[in-house]
Amino acid sequence: MDQQLDHLFRNEYAKVVALLTKRFGTNHIEDVEDVVQETFIKAMKVWGYKAIPDNPTAWLLKVARNGMIDVLRRKKKISQDVEISTKEDSGKQLEMMLKNEISDSQLQMIFACCDPKLSEEYQLVLSLKLIGGFSNKELSEALLKKEETIAKAFTRAKKKFKDTVQFLKVPAEMGLQSRLFVVLRVIYLIFSEGYATTIGSQILKRDICYEALRLALLLQENDYCKHPNLDALIALMCFHCARFNARIDDKGELVSLDWHDRSLYDQELIQIGLQHLKKAQTHTATPSNYLFEAAVSYEHCRASTFRETNWLAILRLYDLQVQNRPSPMTKLNRIVAVHYAKGAQKALDELEALTTDFDYHKVGLFYAIKAELLQELGVNDQQTALQQAIALTQNELVKRHLKRKL
Repeated sequence: MDQQLDHLFRNEYAKVVALLTKRFGTNHIEDVEDVVQETFIKAMKVWGYKAIPDNPTAWLLKVARNGMIDVLRRKKKISQDVEISTKEDSGKQLEMMLKNEISDSQLQMIFACCDPKLSEEYQLVLSLKLIGGFSNKELSEALLKKEETIAKAFTRAKKKFKDTVQFLKVPAEMGLQSRLFVVLRVIYLIFSEGYATTIGSQILKRDICYEALRLALLLQENDYCKHPNLDALIALMCFHCARFNARIDDKGELVSLDWHDRSLYDQELIQIGLQHLKKAQTHTATPSNYLFEAAVSYEHCRASTFRETNWLAILRLYDLQVQNRPSPMTKLNRIVAVHYAKGAQKALDELEALTTDFDYHKVGLFYAIKAELLQELGVNDQQTALQQAIALTQNELVKRHLKRKL
């Protein structure tokens, strides 16, 4: 039941927030948030002893909408027209509205959150909180910032959002194109949280990944959103999704890449991803990080065994990515490619050199990689590194995987 409710929260929260914001206006965004959270608390209580309804979105929207009317009535901020129009929605009308408006409202919400009048930090924080349903902890991991910094930024961002954005809409051609790159980053971060879940007892949340992929495919339906970066991002998500079935064994435990059963890879998704990858490569003069990451993921998909992986090609792609847009996590992931392409000692030397540019001592992956290298080199410090990795890891499934190694 807990996992079902978590799944529903991830899937339904953004839909209900977007629909209510569209209906009642951005100036009521804080009331919308409060009401939707109260609605989910009510759902947990009711669904805890009753079956989850066939259409949970409709149930949640109806309860949240009624809650908003109550709040605005108390504040004397609701007009009779809004109240009457809301009451007139029949069950069938609500079903039709959900089918027609959910996707549209979510895209409008992302583009509204990515208004260029807001700073990029505000754009990301608003989008990931309101569209991705991210907690402060998940956001701090995604944006490499402290939780308290995220909380303060979200409060300030909401105020700016209310003052700047009057209503939800997909902007005209120029406005849409100016926001596209931030929208793509939002979708990428939502997908990343689903693919490598930061906290909890799951490493993979397929529903979040498929939702991100759905939003990206929706963007492609708009001619002004068609861009090589969008194709590259779709390719990247397809290649990652293709490996889902091999990442978790039948006992629900994490399977590392070197032990993947590659017969479980979804070949149809790989081919779809390859089509988008080719389009992205053909139509771009300045490759994006999505393109490099998609190409890396494709190398893993196309290798029939772990031993046959073209690690030199992957290392070259990481080198280009670091040169194009360096980030602490890209540099850290690159060390894995150095390990298999150039050897454990070379990788360990480069891993230690990374600490002069960024404080990796609070990153569990840093110590997990270090432990792997030390083990191959036969150095006794590997257990200490593994213990540090375990202590810094929030995800229970990854913790268990590391403990088995220990």
